[in-house]
Amino acid sequence: MLKKYLQRLESLIAWGQTKLTNKQFIFLASILVGISVALAVIILKAFAHWVFVFATYINGIIKLSYINSILPIIGILLTAFVIKKVLGGKIEKGTSQIMYAVAQKASIMPRKQMYAQIITSSLTVGLGGSAGLESPITITGAAFGSNFAQTYKLSYKDRTLLIGCGVAAGIAAAFNAPIAGVLFAIEVLLVDVSIAAFTPIMIAAATGAIVSAVLLKENVLLSFSKQQDFDYQNVPFYVFLGLMTGLITIYYARWFQRIERYFTKYNDKPYKKALIGASMLAVLIFIIPTLFGEGYESIKTLSENDPGKLLQDTLFSDFRDNKWVLLLFVGLAAMLKVFATGFTLGSGGNGGNFAPSLFLGSYVGFFFSQFITLTGISKLPISNFTIVGMAGVLSGLFHAPLTAIFLIAEITGGYNLMIPLMIVSSISFAVSKRFEKHSMDVKHLAKKGHVFTSNKDTNILSTIDTNQIIQTDYLTVSPDENLEKLVDLISHSNQVIFGVVDKEKNLVGIIHFNDIREIIFSNFKVKYTSVKDVMSTPIEIVYPTDSMETVMNKFEASKVAFLPVIQKGKYLGFISKSVALEAYRTKLKSMTIE
Repeated sequence: MLKKYLQRLESLIAWGQTKLTNKQFIFLASILVGISVALAVIILKAFAHWVFVFATYINGIIKLSYINSILPIIGILLTAFVIKKVLGGKIEKGTSQIMYAVAQKASIMPRKQMYAQIITSSLTVGLGGSAGLESPITITGAAFGSNFAQTYKLSYKDRTLLIGCGVAAGIAAAFNAPIAGVLFAIEVLLVDVSIAAFTPIMIAAATGAIVSAVLLKENVLLSFSKQQDFDYQNVPFYVFLGLMTGLITIYYARWFQRIERYFTKYNDKPYKKALIGASMLAVLIFIIPTLFGEGYESIKTLSENDPGKLLQDTLFSDFRDNKWVLLLFVGLAAMLKVFATGFTLGSGGNGGNFAPSLFLGSYVGFFFSQFITLTGISKLPISNFTIVGMAGVLSGLFHAPLTAIFLIAEITGGYNLMIPLMIVSSISFAVSKRFEKHSMDVKHLAKKGHVFTSNKDTNILSTIDTNQIIQTDYLTVSPDENLEKLVDLISHSNQVIFGVVDKEKNLVGIIHFNDIREIIFSNFKVKYTSVKDVMSTPIEIVYPTDSMETVMNKFEASKVAFLPVIQKGKYLGFISKSVALEAYRTKLKSMTIE
């Protein structure tokens, strides 16, 4: 019955496509994608909650000790099982996969990403994995947008735009934060869009937020009742917090990448990898119980009148009222969060770093302000610093200061803290950017030129395949021939450059027409001058594996119009600068989102 209903709906949308202009259809598509993604977010949250409730119910029957340390092991093993048996042994994780699809896959995302993220992340996070659901939500939203566009045969530009709509709707629905959803899509994923593209993305974000608010009835994700007005006298402390969060994000990013690399040696043994990582996570949760799950409840606890509740049922419960022990506990939790998340995701669990960044930021903000207060340097509003600390870490990790500012303002109701949010986010971003050129999620792909960056030219060049513009039909000459053969080739072709190759097709030199212009008008010189006497060594050589950015840099350095291409010493052909620029112009036109 549902299948028949969906088929009718698709037919109706297809009929509407024939009656609407392309722009009107994109507006309609943004609404439909927003609704679909919001429903997916609700299903994901509900499923993750149901998984935890069911596990808790079962434990009520069998009464296992240390259940919070056992559940993540079960969750990560179940995730590994689903990935291996149901999803073909592989699942793409992290928002970098969206950028990779936009840059290298013509904005085409697999259909399975519309449900794979929901199942696997619910098992991982629902059973206590120390990660967040937001990254799976953005991938799911992007997959909905991409597959909608594929279903109705939209262009690359429109597919990319609808991916942005899906991502914006996902963030908006997850946090009830439409402004942050729009900014995240623009600032992090679609780094090169025109102002006109904002409209469909805003429509999708608003739609996602409305559907989520109506069905989930969640207004503010994190309520900070002790929040105080901004005091300009605290500006120096916010500056120090910005520096601190920036340095913390570098620590987090580098250790997270080390942990992920460690687990790659177990890639062919998924269950062993899951068991090792999950066991390490279980030990951390036993020591620091607040590392269990997303951690949003513990963030709320930090801002309440009695943050000492964090020490209940822990190894430190006897020191519940000792503020210095609480400070030590919070600092330890902050430093260990990267290991908890790294073990969760590196071992095969699915989730993201969005929630961990908020957890880490709130703990760092609390630690900083509480330390300053306890030492008597100044009495700081702890709730305020807990809020802006989240923005600092989010900005530094994702290199997205605008997203961080408005997301934290929206999910905490902290609009009266816009100035400190701006101070801490911008400083943290500047510090992180100084030491890490790219954000944590895309660093490994950016190095390979596989994702878009803020450099527009690099983005476009990364989509051009060098092999597609190599011209292999250029005539060649032998170094031992005299110029009579070359003059004959010139007279019967429009070539101005020739490769000189030996019997094994190795490139030994090149000859440009301008270099022999004076010689060819002398019959004597033509007859008694050999090719090897006038050939020159290429200033630069191109290889088929070179990126187009590398090729253009070689053109710029050599100041020539043609570059020879060789592979393992063998001559393949030439790349013309004019052909390369024409390919660039064509791509620029096709990729500009308007």
